[in-house]
Amino acid sequence: MSETPENLKYAETHEWAKLEDGNLVRVGITDFAQSELGDIVFIGLPDVGRVVKAGEQLAVVESVKTASDLFSPVSGIVAEVNEAVSDEPELVNDGAYQTWLFCIKADNTAELEQLLDADAYRTLIEE
Repeated sequence: MSETPENLKYAETHEWAKLEDGNLVRVGITDFAQSELGDIVFIGLPDVGRVVKAGEQLAVVESVKTASDLFSPVSGIVAEVNEAVSDEPELVNDGAYQTWLFCIKADNTAELEQLLDADAYRTLIEE
């Protein structure tokens, strides 16, 4: 079974979110998602400065098996993207929770309360 860090929040669409200083929310995909996808070959990241709403599709992950949309866990502005994963998407396979994909400057961090905690996410992926 994959690890599910307690300090993160989780979307039912398999993104993880970590609140940092300055209302920045760092986002990646869960270990479960990367293991289901298989070898990741491409990650399409959002443009910095893009305004997004919680639940809006803003990135894509492609593996040898399939492509999967990624959704923003919170509303805000894309503040930063992890350029390293554009060149080396396999970093996500090597460490899903160590490899963030994009950062959102959140309008309202209370939106994170709508996400799952680690226990609820584990229950979701065990079903």
